[in-house]
Amino acid sequence: MGFRKKSKAIVARTAGELDAMQAAGEIVAATLQAVKAAAKPGVSTFELDQVAEATIRDAGAVPTFLGYNGFSGSICTSLNEVIVHGIPNKKDILKEGDLVSIDCGATLDGWIGDSAWSFGVGEVDGDVDKLNQATEWVLMEGIKAMLPGNRLTDVSHALELATRQAEKKFGVQLGIVDGYGGHGIGRHLHEEPYLANEGRAGRGPLIQEGSVLAIEPMLTLGTIESEVLDDDWTVVTLDGSFSSHWEHTVAATGAGPRILTPRK
Repeated sequence: MGFRKKSKAIVARTAGELDAMQAAGEIVAATLQAVKAAAKPGVSTFELDQVAEATIRDAGAVPTFLGYNGFSGSICTSLNEVIVHGIPNKKDILKEGDLVSIDCGATLDGWIGDSAWSFGVGEVDGDVDKLNQATEWVLMEGIKAMLPGNRLTDVSHALELATRQAEKKFGVQLGIVDGYGGHGIGRHLHEEPYLANEGRAGRGPLIQEGSVLAIEPMLTLGTIESEVLDDDWTVVTLDGSFSSHWEHTVAATGAGPRILTPRK
């Protein structure tokens, strides 16, 4: 779940704390996979939310998003032009060709995992498929900059550079959503610092051994501009273009970036 805030410092976690965060993250990963398996034409986003909550609670964890600042779902379900923070409900029924973004958080023993992925319902439009593949690729390229000794905006710059490279690699024009990005995470869902998805390298707080960030590019097939709907949650593209959102919780270690929300 993305947020918008000014940066201060990146906290370093111990090896044991990283293991605890990964335990939460693995529940998130399993939940995303369960939701995807249930996402068929004719299924409502409310039903997907029920699958998510059951999966999280059956694993002994708590849905982090449920009740967060009044949010009514255990997951964010964002369809097509919805960038992030879509609220699960009975009226949004999946149909062939939809691009579905599922953002999920789980709290286990006080530690939080946060991850998101986007997938098509059946066959999706060619450019939509390219957008989605590109966004996943951009995430994985950005993760490579999550190294001790780097600065916060080295990750931002890596994401931006990868986005421009992805346009050529996948043959599609991409917009980087303005004003939304990743964040620090640990015992709270949104911790400092805010991580932009673009920017100049070499700025911001130092990434330390054990620093953790939720890295989450949000790309569109059109505008970089967005608006929040009347529910004060749902963020949509201003021009109605499709959007894709991918996220992993990642730790910086001496052995390289460690994804704390790994999918089996």
